[in-house]
Amino acid sequence: MTADIAQTIAALAAAGVRYVRFELPDLHGTSRSKTIPIAKVEDYARRGLNLYGGTLAQDTAAQVVPGCGLNAEICYADSLLFPDWTTVQPVPWKPGVAKVICDSHFIDGTIMEQAPRRVLARLLDHAAEQGLEVTLGHEFEFYVLDGPTREPLFQGVHIFNSLRNDYCDFFTPLLDHLQTMGVDVITHNCEYAGSQFEINFGAGRGLAAADKAFTFKNAVKEFAHHSGYHATFMSKPWPDRAGCGCHVHIGLLERTSGRNRMLDRADPQGLSLTARHFIAGILAHAAALSALCNPTVNCYHRLKPHTFAPSNVSWGIEDRSALVRVKASGDEHTHIEMRGASGLSNPYISAAAVLASGLLGIEQQLTLASPVNGPSEDDPNLPPLPTRLESALDALATDSDLQHLIGTEFVHLFNTVKRFELQRFYSHISDWERAEYFEVY
Repeated sequence: MTADIAQTIAALAAAGVRYVRFELPDLHGTSRSKTIPIAKVEDYARRGLNLYGGTLAQDTAAQVVPGCGLNAEICYADSLLFPDWTTVQPVPWKPGVAKVICDSHFIDGTIMEQAPRRVLARLLDHAAEQGLEVTLGHEFEFYVLDGPTREPLFQGVHIFNSLRNDYCDFFTPLLDHLQTMGVDVITHNCEYAGSQFEINFGAGRGLAAADKAFTFKNAVKEFAHHSGYHATFMSKPWPDRAGCGCHVHIGLLERTSGRNRMLDRADPQGLSLTARHFIAGILAHAAALSALCNPTVNCYHRLKPHTFAPSNVSWGIEDRSALVRVKASGDEHTHIEMRGASGLSNPYISAAAVLASGLLGIEQQLTLASPVNGPSEDDPNLPPLPTRLESALDALATDSDLQHLIGTEFVHLFNTVKRFELQRFYSHISDWERAEYFEVY
């Protein structure tokens, strides 16, 4: 192992790398890191890089959250980061700098089971024990705004408009940089609202797919900042403009043969019994899943009818209004698309939530009801998705099966941090309240 590390670092140095950024995906999907001169990298790679252990437990304002298990409970101790060298990539807008994704361990060497990357890795191992290999793809929407003003670059509704697709010189270099970093771009276009965009990249297998999504999101934000722009994956920056979603694509392969376990060519809809159980699991745990895939108060402004975002617990073949849209192509590309996640969601957690729900459906052989006729969002008989973060957190708190499979330590951390954020939110006096009540009362 030491020889492999030495060879890897020697190869980086030979390629002109002078610094390596050790990155930790935090609870929110943000990159937290330290930058190490190349001469010091091998030592840290072997014995671990010290980082405040509560970094995984900070809320969205980077506040220290009590009661989460990683702060006062362990005397504010450090953690140790160990790089996964399969993830090393250049940071192309910073010549001489590379990045590597790390896993977090306690000082005694045991891995932090609360870490989002570890949560997904553990679930992928569980799927492998069932003879399944998982394919994953994340499809994000985001806004690119003027840096100083935080205002859109253009207004209106212009989806796929060629002029807006390449509205400024930022996008072509961004696409080049993403591909240099191993993000295999498929398509790029402007989205529904003015200054909203979507860049799609290929699906991957297992943990590498979520690593790619993590790299994509943080690269977009960082390169936008260095280019004088501001990129945001926030769910709903404005009430009257399109929200930013993340569509989580998941497929299941037979580990031994590689065949698609979601496909049954003899079925009228092309779906296997495994696929139906998997979808039924997602629907059964949809309310709890919503907390993990829509982790802020802002996310719930997006989940409304007639916005191409789901508003109820539903599925359908190619139904863009459903929570689960089945891509039933009748061939090896058959898979499912869970459309309920926010653009700001953590790619490790959103993938883990969907995978855990689906695996529970398979293990419990849940029955999938027939899809409704017409758009799912128009059927009043289907149960609604949670409309507030606190409702989704309450559902997660009572979903013992999902908690157990995802990991009770992680769920405790997640719930504690999110309840802390909610307390801060409800303590805030908004401009609307002052405008509404200041004069009349």
